[in-house]
Amino acid sequence: MTKLQSWGRYPYLPQDPHAVAWRDALHATWQSARQGHGTTLAYGNGRSYGDSCLAASGHVVHTRPLDRLIAADWQTGILRAEVGVTLGEVLELAVPHGWMLPVTPGTKYATLGGAVANDVHGKNHHVRGTFGRCVRRFSLVRSDGSQYECAPEENPELFAATIGGLGLTGLVTWVELQLMPVRSGLIDVTSIRFSNLDEFFSLSERFDPLHEYSVAWVDCHSKGSALGRGIFMVGDHAAEGPLVVEQRKKRTVPFTLPIPLFNRATLGICNELYYRRQRRDELRSQVSYDTYFYPLDSLLEWNRIYGRAGFQQYQCIVPPSAARDAIRAILDAIAKSGTGSFLSVLKRCGDLPSPGLLSFPMEGTSLALDFPQREELNKQLFATMDSIVREAGGRMYPAKDAHMSGSDFRAAYPRWEQVEALRDPAILSRFWERTTRT
Repeated sequence: MTKLQSWGRYPYLPQDPHAVAWRDALHATWQSARQGHGTTLAYGNGRSYGDSCLAASGHVVHTRPLDRLIAADWQTGILRAEVGVTLGEVLELAVPHGWMLPVTPGTKYATLGGAVANDVHGKNHHVRGTFGRCVRRFSLVRSDGSQYECAPEENPELFAATIGGLGLTGLVTWVELQLMPVRSGLIDVTSIRFSNLDEFFSLSERFDPLHEYSVAWVDCHSKGSALGRGIFMVGDHAAEGPLVVEQRKKRTVPFTLPIPLFNRATLGICNELYYRRQRRDELRSQVSYDTYFYPLDSLLEWNRIYGRAGFQQYQCIVPPSAARDAIRAILDAIAKSGTGSFLSVLKRCGDLPSPGLLSFPMEGTSLALDFPQREELNKQLFATMDSIVREAGGRMYPAKDAHMSGSDFRAAYPRWEQVEALRDPAILSRFWERTTRT
């Protein structure tokens, strides 16, 4: 039996899967998984980075085989599908009919269940908010055998606790979405190279209100007057063009590298080459939605490039009043540490409220970075960054986290107690155990 892990492969806590292929067999499979282990957790396609997708017992209900379309109305864009269907599979069905996911994260391999549990967000949070805003309803099974259909107006407490609720309220069996109409499968993109962090904020303030999508890559290895330099990218759905699903050529990292590809010897060179690859200060292009939203998905098993110890993603968000100073302090701390991240994403989030109780985004600026797992170095750097985020009134993203202290989590997510009150007693994750019981 193949063990399951989180995408970051840290902490290393392999999980025993109990696969379920049919909705009417879900409860029996769940009860079987609980025998001798007490608690369990739903596990979809394993795209959460830290320990939020790992059961405290080490036994998970594997829901990826629940991958069927239940119903779709291509006149209204309402789609209902089982919880193990991936976002990519939704798009393969929807785009040829002129519909798009209103919100998508940076991977199409996340399942609908994972998207709900983590209330994922994307490059258009300033326009559309989180994934939970396009969820019309879902079905939730509890360990006592009860089943609830949840919507904003039907079982609203369970609806709110499940959106962004890290899979703790029960097992979702299907999800119904409201899709967004599009005229083309293409995205019009404008890429602008900027010289420092202040230029990023100026570009964001100018262009975010004018475009559907906005995000930046930032060179976290840069220092001094170039601190925070990067490439700012805005995009919009093309007004015309083919409604087709691009078949991109995929490559696979065939094995886990003995040492991380991005290390002190290579990071500066890689960042410099990436920054300079765009020769003009401003570049306009038109690309497929797949290329625009999911650049890393064409490299399968890319997490192997971080070596046997795995990696941690550090994603935080800080409110507007403190954003410039806090992000500058974080980037400065990273540059001084001699480490860094090649995959560094900077974006501003809007003020649209999420329907979920534990949703990560809030109005402010988000920074996401990947660090090869090096225990002492990461521990020291993360403690410094945590302090900056804490003092700025910000918070970290549970779906990406493997280190957040219980006190930081409880302070940043004060509604956690409402989720705890509705948590199914037969479900417990390593993350929840770590952050609510210490």
